[in-house]
Amino acid sequence: MQARPVTLDRVAGAVAASAVALADPGTGRVTRVAVDGAVPADRALVADALTAAVAALGRPVARVDAEDFLRPRSVRLELGEDDPDAGYERWYDWHGLLREVLDPLGPGGRGEWLPALWDAGADRATRASRRAATPGTVAVVSGPFLLRWETADAVDLSVHLVTGEAALRRRLTAADADRVVGAWGRYVAETGPEHRADVVLRFDRPTHPALLGDADLLPV
Repeated sequence: MQARPVTLDRVAGAVAASAVALADPGTGRVTRVAVDGAVPADRALVADALTAAVAALGRPVARVDAEDFLRPRSVRLELGEDDPDAGYERWYDWHGLLREVLDPLGPGGRGEWLPALWDAGADRATRASRRAATPGTVAVVSGPFLLRWETADAVDLSVHLVTGEAALRRRLTAADADRVVGAWGRYVAETGPEHRADVVLRFDRPTHPALLGDADLLPV
């Protein structure tokens, strides 16, 4: 894939403009944008820049992090803390994310969303209250594996972060590295997220991202 240097501000601005163009205050349509990456800090950096860019365009934003939709500790760690298959299959509550965020904000949904489902520190439900999405809202959802089969059709735009194994291990904690690297490798091999995403960024160095592919950033 061709790689071209790009700034995070340019990526955020282009994706935000496309998301706002898709959202419709008249019909209440919400645009669901996925920021798909292996490193929590990386995807948060991109998602937060996108959130700020949408807000700068005068639209409301629903910000959601898949880390707030984990499964209970007993389920996550049943096969061990560093097991990559558990990281891919058991760590995140994809059905909860669909049920409480992506489907309600999609076409025909009730227009309400839940900001968080599970408190990992306390290992219990957050008991957070649902929020009503203002017409024309852009929902920015960050997490790993967001273009897997269960959720790929429930987002309207997506940004996928490509990060090599060496870079992943530099930026992940020792406790997380084996699980995340193995799970991410399986995800990429089985799902091909770089072929599904609207924007693909090489993110080995977050301060110097590169746009992958031959197409323009995004048509607006």
